[in-house]
Amino acid sequence: MDVKMIIENAKSLTAKEKAMVAHCLIASLDTRQNNDVENAWAEVAQKRFSELASGEIESVSWEDIRKKVKE
Repeated sequence: MDVKMIIENAKSLTAKEKAMVAHCLIASLDTRQNNDVENAWAEVAQKRFSELASGEIESVSWEDIRKKVKE
């Protein structure tokens, strides 16, 4: 497939589908696995989830984040 054709076809995807394609492309750049990094990210994700589930922190909507960035 031609790269230009792939890009043109990708424009018709939803934002979620584009994110998945981007993730897959980036992941394919480096096939080496670093378990320490994977474990660190898993720990961060678990900590954030626990904080959110316990009510220690509150979620922020994407709309609120965009407003703050624009200010």
